Amino acid sequence: MQYEITLPADYDMGIIRRRVETFGDRTDEFEGLGVKAYLVQDQANGAVVNQYAPFYLWNEGAGMGRFLWGGGFFSGICKSFGRPIVRHWTGVEALAGAEVDQPAVAATKNLWQLPAEVDPAGPVADALDGLKRTVELPGVHSSAIAVDPARWELVHFTLWSGEPGIMPGTRYQVLHLSTPGTKDLFR
Repeated sequence: MQYEITLPADYDMGIIRRRVETFGDRTDEFEGLGVKAYLVQDQANGAVVNQYAPFYLWNEGAGMGRFLWGGGFFSGICKSFGRPIVRHWTGVEALAGAEVDQPAVAATKNLWQLPAEVDPAGPVADALDGLKRTVELPGVHSSAIAVDPARWELVHFTLWSGEPGIMPGTRYQVLHLSTPGTKDLFR
C-alpha cells in the first residue's frame, strides 16, 4: 500500500522529517504490518518533486484496515494533509536481501502495466525471476512484487542499505523503517 502526498516546491521538508522523527516509531510494533518505509522525495536533493510517500507491506489485510480506519494513525495524515488516495496491490512475493540486517536508506519503486491481451501468469512469473535477481544485488535490504488486478499494474519495490545504482522507477530517501512483521513477511 502507498499514498503519495505531493507538496509545494517551496515546502519545508524539515516539517516531514521532524514528523517522522516524532511519530515514526509508532508503527514499529503495529500488528499485521510487515514493513513500513517512511519515504520522501526532496527537491533539495535533486528530486523532481517534494513528496511524502510511505510504502507498506502488510502481513494481513486486517492490519491495513486498522491503520486506515481504526483511528489514530491514518487520521493524523488526513488532519494534516487531507485524505490522499491510497494505492494498494495484492502481494506476490517479498524477499530479504543480503543487507536485510542493515538500515535501509533508499528505496526504488518501478510500476508497469500488464498488456491487456496478455495472460498475467507470464509477466508475473518474469517479475518473480527479476525479484530473485534483485535480492542478489549488492546493497539490497529487501524487495517485493505485487499486482493491482483492477488496473493490471505490477509494482516492484526495493529497499537499499546504500544508494542504488542505475535502477528504473522512482527513487526515495528512507527516513525511518518499521519492521514489526518481517519474520512472517520474508519466509
